Amino acid sequence: MGKIVGGFWMPHDPVMFVAPDAPSESVREKIWGAFDLCAQRLVELEPTSVIIVGCDHFILFGPHCLPKYVIGTGDLDGPVESLPGLTRAPVSNHCALAEHIVAEAETQGIDWTVARSFTVDHSFSIPQQLVVQPAEKMLGRTLPCVPVYLACGADPYISLPRAAQLGRQIQDAVASFDANERVVIIGSGGISHWVGTAQMGQVSEDFDREILALGVEGDVAALTAYTDEEIIERAGNGAMEIRNFACALAAVPNAHGEVLAYEPVPEWVTGLGFVQLHSGSARHE
Repeated sequence: MGKIVGGFWMPHDPVMFVAPDAPSESVREKIWGAFDLCAQRLVELEPTSVIIVGCDHFILFGPHCLPKYVIGTGDLDGPVESLPGLTRAPVSNHCALAEHIVAEAETQGIDWTVARSFTVDHSFSIPQQLVVQPAEKMLGRTLPCVPVYLACGADPYISLPRAAQLGRQIQDAVASFDANERVVIIGSGGISHWVGTAQMGQVSEDFDREILALGVEGDVAALTAYTDEEIIERAGNGAMEIRNFACALAAVPNAHGEVLAYEPVPEWVTGLGFVQLHSGSARHE
């Protein structure tokens, strides 16, 4: 049996690259250092592959096609945007694992939208380039990555319960894959942030810490109980990205979490939180 050996929640804030010097030096060091710590923790898990759960920002998809959930099963590259410090390049995809997830999902009545050639955006590339690539250098080997995209950035959104269901399906599929596979799953997203509204730049620290606490507790049920209206009112439209967190949390067997870092950073328009998801304690359903 394969196994999901752990996971992470981490941000994918592009403003960090556009305005890198905007916050104080201590905040900058804490956030960039958190990415470095995640890379070190990733190495300690001895992974063979990584699944990164991100979301489109109306960049990859548009009015012509708005899929609720997508998995990349073939050629992979990105990011599609030009951001200082990120390099567009091919990425190694674990195609066999991705195809296995799709095939196993069909037995559960889940139909993935499949991308056999996929260019990702920053929600995938930031964790892949800031965490996975440094881990590859430390390990001396490639960590192929499977991209999963959930509809968090524009209506119609995937529901939070469905995001968690996909996480559980991924967990089951990995368990029935190659016995030597050790997978780490990353939920990539900001917590509170308002995108393109008059409130842009505000951060809801209370909401952010509430979400982080649910990650620590491994409480999937509570994390998926928020309504869209509550999320948007309390933490902005960008906080709909907690769907990626729910998927990752549900994918880790018997998950509980550890907060590695958190900062409310209005200069980077987001509450930035880092959680390591450990496998082992009782999971809330």
